[in-house]
Amino acid sequence: MQKLGLARKSAKRIISWTLVILLAILGGALCAVVVGTFIAGMTTVLIAVWVIFALFTLYFFRDPTPNTPAQKDVIVAPAHGTVDIIDETEEKTFIGGKCKRVSIFLSIFDVHVQNAPVAGVIKLVEYTPGEFKNAMDKDSSLANENVLIGIESTETPGEKIGVRQIAGLIARRVVPWVSPGDTVARGERLGIIQFGSRCDLYIPQYYDVVVNIGTKVKGGETIIAQKNFHNV
Repeated sequence: MQKLGLARKSAKRIISWTLVILLAILGGALCAVVVGTFIAGMTTVLIAVWVIFALFTLYFFRDPTPNTPAQKDVIVAPAHGTVDIIDETEEKTFIGGKCKRVSIFLSIFDVHVQNAPVAGVIKLVEYTPGEFKNAMDKDSSLANENVLIGIESTETPGEKIGVRQIAGLIARRVVPWVSPGDTVARGERLGIIQFGSRCDLYIPQYYDVVVNIGTKVKGGETIIAQKNFHNV
């Protein structure tokens, strides 16, 4: 009689476990119903949010064909945006010394495709890792992750022009579309910087910059500088 009740205990144990499993299944089903009802009620909102996101993405990645000027001995803007720096600097990597710099700030509402400022041959595409400071910070040019594209002009053999694609606080992906040896026409697409950034243009000192601080420019279209033959 010492074993009396053990079978019933085993039965109760099995019943208890099956009850737990049943309750778990019912609880999961109830959660699914609640979540499903919530999602069903939010369907319109979710679709609207996705449509807005999709439209903004298409707007951000727009890629208009530039109306490139045929005028000779000029350099056009490499990016859409606002000119906020015009100075003289030293670019050792490609230019090899002193040059003029025109820096263009790209807001998230600007076209983010970059264009060739001159017709030429791509001689350098150099990636430099770095920080992701706000692109509005004028010191972000060299501190931030960037790609330097060096172009040797075919209009003026030996003339070097540099374009630096610079990442920003939001723009964390710089994508060049060219490689050394590629031939590009003036205004041809060079690459893209995603979501707000900066683009620096390095030009020889014998060019006269014809834009001002605050000038809105269009990549591949707006004339940035004109060659001054008295200084060549």
